[in-house]
Amino acid sequence: MPPLMLSSSNYAGIRALRTRRSSWRWNPRVLILGIILAVLVFAAMGVHVAYGGLPLAYGDVLRSLLGDASQPRTYLAVTEFRAPRMVAALVVGLCLAAAGAITQSVARNPLASPDILGITSGASFGAVSVLVIAGGGYAGLSGLAATVGLPAAAFTMGLVTGAAAYVLAYRNGLDSYRLVLVGLGLNGLATSLTTWLLTLGDVTNAGQALTWMMGSLNGRDWPLVVPMTMFAVPLLVLACFAGRWLELLSFGEDTATGLGIRTGRIRVLCLSLAVLLASIGTVLAGPLTFVALASPQIARILCRTAVPPVAASALTGALFVLLADTVAAHALPVSLPVGVATAVLGAPYLIYLVLNYQRRLT
Repeated sequence: MPPLMLSSSNYAGIRALRTRRSSWRWNPRVLILGIILAVLVFAAMGVHVAYGGLPLAYGDVLRSLLGDASQPRTYLAVTEFRAPRMVAALVVGLCLAAAGAITQSVARNPLASPDILGITSGASFGAVSVLVIAGGGYAGLSGLAATVGLPAAAFTMGLVTGAAAYVLAYRNGLDSYRLVLVGLGLNGLATSLTTWLLTLGDVTNAGQALTWMMGSLNGRDWPLVVPMTMFAVPLLVLACFAGRWLELLSFGEDTATGLGIRTGRIRVLCLSLAVLLASIGTVLAGPLTFVALASPQIARILCRTAVPPVAASALTGALFVLLADTVAAHALPVSLPVGVATAVLGAPYLIYLVLNYQRRLT
């Protein structure tokens, strides 16, 4: 077998890799920022539960979250009635932001998030099909339709949409600009199919499905939250371990191949992981927009890394969703779905990204 020949760009990539690996392992900024984000997420969990209905004392809420049952009424209100929604918001933010960090790193494009690429729209189409056909929103689903049918349909259609985006965008390599354009087309197709499906269903069922499609955490309970959380935890751990692969992919096709990396296989594995994470977030909260788009870039800027760090991105997304759901529930006299708050906060950021990306291309 002939020795591996490296070009000058490959040697530059190896030197950059050593520098990045050293900074990733030993730079205290990333570790300190991760600790700060974790503390802020825990504080936001307490705020979310304390103001999830009638206000509760913040200290009592934190003690209940830590397992203190000395105040039975507060403990019951926190653990049985408000905690499921809080855990759902936490898991949704972690999953969507981690999925966004993976897709943006693989495509090397800050616009390549699951909601832009149509993955969440595809998963939403699968979930809405179950909601309409099986007879309503979560309140009307029961048995296998709620515990197996809806998640399975969302995962399946999310995987199909993600695979279609990758196959259609691949031309002797994965071009990020082509991937975004293909994803926008698939996003529009999935949205149109979902709208068509709603016109075929019962008016009541369609109305309930439309409410879910706006992105809502209302009515989440432990029978749905617990299995989705158990499924999300190992995927999030794998996503964090995939950070080294994402670092290698950031050097480009030639350099990564010269380093002995099977780029095609790694891309498929990472994108599959991102699709599963995005599907979990869609099952729990509907198609929340801009969480997967904005959170990774915010974490990258704060950590000053070349690619969005998965763990910091996930914590940023969790903080984003927790605060957005709290604000949406109390900013106006009428409680709003969390998807409205994330859209209002994320739309200006999307416009900024598009303008900045166009400026870099010219």
